Amino acid sequence: MSEQMHDVLIIGGGPAGLNAALVLGRARKHVVLIDEGKPRNRVTRESHGFLTRDGVSPSEFRRIAREQISVYPSVSFVEDTAASVTGVDGDFQITTRQGTVYRSKKLLFAVGKKDSPLDINGLADVYGKSAFVCPYCDGWELRDQPLVVIAKGAGAAHLAKVIAGWSDHYTICTHGPDELTDEQRQELEEHNIPVFSSPIHRIESNEGMVRQVVLEDGKVIPCTGIFFAPKLVSGSELPGAMGCDINEAGSVVIDAFGKTSVPGVYSAGDAATEMYQVIAAASMGAMAAVAINGELLNERWAGIVKT
Repeated sequence: MSEQMHDVLIIGGGPAGLNAALVLGRARKHVVLIDEGKPRNRVTRESHGFLTRDGVSPSEFRRIAREQISVYPSVSFVEDTAASVTGVDGDFQITTRQGTVYRSKKLLFAVGKKDSPLDINGLADVYGKSAFVCPYCDGWELRDQPLVVIAKGAGAAHLAKVIAGWSDHYTICTHGPDELTDEQRQELEEHNIPVFSSPIHRIESNEGMVRQVVLEDGKVIPCTGIFFAPKLVSGSELPGAMGCDINEAGSVVIDAFGKTSVPGVYSAGDAATEMYQVIAAASMGAMAAVAINGELLNERWAGIVKT
């Protein structure tokens, strides 16, 4: 076990973890950020909605972030996977997959979420190129184009209203029973939005650009873009294993400053929200970092923690 006690261990190197590292580095805290280098948005060519970084690729975003954080010598990066966590507030121990153990006073989970396997033939070929999950992130590029929305139930009803802000030409494919209420079904009919419940046989594309969606009943729906409701799981089981409260969406339950139900443990970004936007994740990371720094300063001031 490493004898060095760090102020904060950050698990996850996406926008939330990186922004937290930046804020804590500027606060002169000793930080280790552990990340396996497999972000969920690596399939995406561009990230949008982040002021001064609109259109940047995820890899370039991370490169710039690390370059700027490297100015602060108290922050270090480790390319590894956190495998287990033990300890309590003031002395947490994280063991990585490679067998290294790190100690810290506070812990921040910025582990994001991961996509469950895409079970529609051809969807993986277009994901991140012409098929997306967030119209706020990618709707502009598909404005006024013929689209297919793959969702069912309340998700389909919600996306139908949201997508209308970017295009009037879209069809809903529920890939099986629509799970719509009578009221939702009637509302879609009133807005002349076609709904097909036949399972999707395949998505046909060319070099990642979707051409059409073929249903099992033979129906062919030409389109140039797709929005779909993803099936997500937590990026790590460690928050739950530590006893952090987890909601029905698989997100870590936090307060306004990222504090979890476990003392000394914080969470930020997609791991702790269903608002999957880069700028939102970065903001949550910054807020959690400020709260963590405040807690460390208060403990030092009170003489609880000696440094």
